[in-house]
Amino acid sequence: MKKLFLLALFLCLTTLGWAQKKSPTGVWTNEEKDARFEIYQCGDKLCGKITWLKEPNRDGKPKVDQFNPDPKLQKRPIMGLVFLKNFAPVEENKWDNGTIYDPKSGKTYSSYMKVLGNDKLEVKGYIGISLIGRSQTWTRVQ
Repeated sequence: MKKLFLLALFLCLTTLGWAQKKSPTGVWTNEEKDARFEIYQCGDKLCGKITWLKEPNRDGKPKVDQFNPDPKLQKRPIMGLVFLKNFAPVEENKWDNGTIYDPKSGKTYSSYMKVLGNDKLEVKGYIGISLIGRSQTWTRVQ
């Protein structure tokens, strides 16, 4: 009986560890490797913020959200900017119904994230339906 219990405990812990590796939470870099993003739990959803930029300054000052359509937000720093919001799990290894903000254009898109492996994450931004849009594969840093 004790061996059966230990085997069940081992299987549970192994499965739990595997499931955690499939989570998109952590630090990622984009295809260009010019930025890093931390994806984290925010309530019962997932969010993400910019934590590192290869070129964090413009004209000797920290980059700001200059292309934001809201003039009140155009002076907020890009570093630390929460640009992924409200991602909810919809199936195994996929989070959907979120939004992604592009500070290079000032536009916000519908978005989903899909874990492709322990160190790869597909992130797609789209307008309307997800068949049309742009996706990137990010690589886990931490």
